[in-house]
Amino acid sequence: MRLATWNVNGLRARLDLVRRWLADRAPDVVGLQELKLTDEQFPHDAFEELGYRALAHGQKSWNGVAVLSREPAELLHAGLAGQEGFGARLLGARVGGVSFTTVYCPNGKHVEHDDFARKLEWFDALAAHWRAQHAEGDAAVLCGDFNIVPAALDTWHGADDDESIFHTPAERARMARLVDLGLTDLFRHAHPEAREYSWWDYRGGSFHRGHGLRIDLVLATAPVRDRLRAAWIDRDYRKKLDGLTASDHAPVIADID
Repeated sequence: MRLATWNVNGLRARLDLVRRWLADRAPDVVGLQELKLTDEQFPHDAFEELGYRALAHGQKSWNGVAVLSREPAELLHAGLAGQEGFGARLLGARVGGVSFTTVYCPNGKHVEHDDFARKLEWFDALAAHWRAQHAEGDAAVLCGDFNIVPAALDTWHGADDDESIFHTPAERARMARLVDLGLTDLFRHAHPEAREYSWWDYRGGSFHRGHGLRIDLVLATAPVRDRLRAAWIDRDYRKKLDGLTASDHAPVIADID
């Protein structure tokens, strides 16, 4: 089974690129984030042509998440209880015996902004949701754009930026709490020392200069982690391809036996 996550930064703007990627990489289950369209606008037909079914939890102009799968998926959850004010940011499904949840976590803007405290509350709610919904031994995946840099190895700033947004001890503590619920970061599990990134600002030539952050993650419970064969960040699809403009995020892929 090939699992993947991708913040597409606007599905209508990126649809042809996403379709090309699906045909090229042939994932079995994909979590998409930042759709920026409503459920009624979701292009189901465009994915069905490639053999994918879709579940979507959309929102006009902002946020939005979806699960694409080759097998039929059973909807488990749409939205995070008590956090509706932050928009459409969580979608959970059961696919092929695996609980698969995709999230688009709040950005927080900056550490002095009211949204920063609300971001931390959102992560507390996510941890409570995960704890309530998943028993020990479940085969489960939690993937998406977490908008947190887990460690100094995951940012081009290194250890010198621990107080700016995405890098703060408070945010990293929330990520650690999720991991402590029995989750493993599959890319880091496969590449303990790799300094690779999944997001680069469009401005300032950040991609070509290597000024990135690793904020897009595939987390999994032990029954999935123990079957991990490979995990990587698909940098080729952060590049402009044949006139198709990329998202500012690259897909993250994990292959499971």
